[in-house]
Amino acid sequence: MSKPPPKPAKPGQVKVYRALFTFDPRTPDELYFEEGDILYISDTSDSNWWKGTCRGRTGLIPSNYVAEQAESIDNPMHEAAKRGNLSWLRECLDNKVGINGLDKAGNTALYWSCHGGHKGIKDAHIGKMKCLTYCVFFFFRCGGDFAETHSNAEEYLDDEDSD
Repeated sequence: MSKPPPKPAKPGQVKVYRALFTFDPRTPDELYFEEGDILYISDTSDSNWWKGTCRGRTGLIPSNYVAEQAESIDNPMHEAAKRGNLSWLRECLDNKVGINGLDKAGNTALYWSCHGGHKGIKDAHIGKMKCLTYCVFFFFRCGGDFAETHSNAEEYLDDEDSD
């Protein structure tokens, strides 16, 4: 008995996978990518062909080139923010990875950029923010100057299954 197809991503939510194989498209609506490329998947409603983006181009990809054994990166925006990886964060933003998602500790990527003192990451987040209230909330949560934060999230950082 085969596994049921994966649930489609929520609207506005992008899943990030690593390609298992190189794919050469046969039609103009299919997307070329190479083994190991990062793929931003925005639509999994068809179990065989997913809509994805790679290297700034969007198209259809065969789901079996990224399914099951593929590495899925949960909360890629959070991971980029925690590590201070500005190029990865910009790539996530360019590929419409949601900026408001919460990790298992209940924090946003902006929180982690403030917590780590990553000013470039924080500035990139603020540049993409649409809601002033949201910015003000995190301004105060981050101590008013984005220099230091206080949270009970540290207890989650040592958990094996934490983000």
